[in-house]
Amino acid sequence: MMILKNPQLADLLKKAYSAEKAASLAYQGHASSVKDKAEKAAIRQIELDEWNHRKEVLTIMTRYNIPVSKWYEFRFYVIGKIISISCHMIGWFMPFYFAGKLESGNVCEYFRMMQLFYELGITEHNTILYEMGIKEKEHEIYFLSKIKNKKLLPVFEKMFFWGSKNSFNDVDLNKKYPIEESRLYCKK
Repeated sequence: MMILKNPQLADLLKKAYSAEKAASLAYQGHASSVKDKAEKAAIRQIELDEWNHRKEVLTIMTRYNIPVSKWYEFRFYVIGKIISISCHMIGWFMPFYFAGKLESGNVCEYFRMMQLFYELGITEHNTILYEMGIKEKEHEIYFLSKIKNKKLLPVFEKMFFWGSKNSFNDVDLNKKYPIEESRLYCKK
């Protein structure tokens, strides 16, 4: 078993592992709060994607003997449950908006991990990290597609700096870098 000599990367992996749980729990509430069957199914699939990301991150953590953080697990569990419950109280628009905003930020999390591994000379996780980063971008695009024509979007975009004109990442699904060049993403 190899020891990872990068505390920043180890912490990023721990946070990602626990944050994927929060996202999954939040999407359970989000899916149950919508009435449209297609939306419900899409959100449920996104929840399953997040559980899978959690499993993949744990595999990487195990490879480097990185323990799960009890603090992050508790913190993100509470956050996920609060968001899950709130989806039933805050209307239709806000869960879609904030899910898209969250996913937008998560994209760079995986590309940043790839960059940090690359600095250590480790490339064996590139494919899975790339796939997870791209999947998070797909999630962002899905949520944005549901709200792009809503009257509230320009207001929320000004307040929270995410929407049709702003993203927290520079990934373009129509012009994706190949895996070998994808460490160029999320440099800013």
